Amino acid sequence: MKALLLVSELEDYTISFANGVAQHLDVVLAVPHRRYAHLASSFDPAVDLHLLDWPRHRSLSNPWFLYQLTRLIRREQPNLIHLLSNSTLWLNLAVPFWRPTPLVTTIHDVEIHPGDLETRTLPGWAPELMVRQSGHLVVHGEGLKQLVLDRYAKSADHVHVLSHPSILRYAELARRQKMTPREADGTIRVLLFGRIFAYKGLEHLVRAEAMLKDVLPNLRITVAGRGDDPRIFQALMGDAGRYDIFNRFIEDTEVAQLFLDTDIVVLPYTEASQSGVLNLAAAFGKPVIVTDVGELGGTVRQNGLGLVVPPGDAKELAAAIQTLAGNGELRNQFGTNALQWAKGPNSPEQVGGQAAAVYREVVGTC
Repeated sequence: MKALLLVSELEDYTISFANGVAQHLDVVLAVPHRRYAHLASSFDPAVDLHLLDWPRHRSLSNPWFLYQLTRLIRREQPNLIHLLSNSTLWLNLAVPFWRPTPLVTTIHDVEIHPGDLETRTLPGWAPELMVRQSGHLVVHGEGLKQLVLDRYAKSADHVHVLSHPSILRYAELARRQKMTPREADGTIRVLLFGRIFAYKGLEHLVRAEAMLKDVLPNLRITVAGRGDDPRIFQALMGDAGRYDIFNRFIEDTEVAQLFLDTDIVVLPYTEASQSGVLNLAAAFGKPVIVTDVGELGGTVRQNGLGLVVPPGDAKELAAAIQTLAGNGELRNQFGTNALQWAKGPNSPEQVGGQAAAVYREVVGTC
């Protein structure tokens, strides 16, 4: 059986997912050259990688690209096409030319996150149309499945749940380069990582830090990622001097070092579906503090990955940070659980096997 995977972004997710599926069946992956060329070595040799001249949304070369892409699909003759994100525009026009090959589309977020200006650049009808053109959908949790069923006219047996696989490549990079954590000096390091938009809850982390100013003088907060400038909350900080702020794109080796150095990873999101950061933290065996939004709370509780607090509650967030900061044994237990989860039931190979089963089910019903 052969599956052809298509995606224009989501590099970390795509690497984990494609590598996992390739352990179970033939995988052809078509992605933009500009985003994936430097990551080619991260793919398993079993993945048949095609780096395409994939235009941006506003490019006039999109019709020619769709023609070339359709030729590739017809040449490869896959049993199934899986679009790894519905955040597309022009691909909607090509779908009718791919029939009767079954089309599966993954919906990472049923609703656009508050403050996510990057995703809002796409016309709202485009991802909606792709969902409606797809015979089967994939989401990352049972709660998200229910949201999709409520919103779209799909039968329950055409919406499948596959978890976001662990993101292992940064931990593997750290091992290859023999990177080591910062030497312990009594400091408790807390990391907020990723695109810093309104829904990430930075303000609540800042307020929590202020509450801990005198309780945890050895606390240090790192905020790393592009997006909103964390300094807009400087007036709320208990001690601005104990923040390390990297408001930019973070290179791979920097990502690995940040996760090696941290003691606790926080995801104080006010809204979310799931999170790649959680799957990255688990690969480093790091305990997390998450808010009970989307699939985060359930995933963390079920697998013993850390503590769960209500969204928007800085006081509870501060209490959770204080709890983990003062209990190294608990941090270690959560971290051990996280690593076992990342390398076991949530590993790319395990999730890939589940995806292969979904593919066989889809092809069998067409």
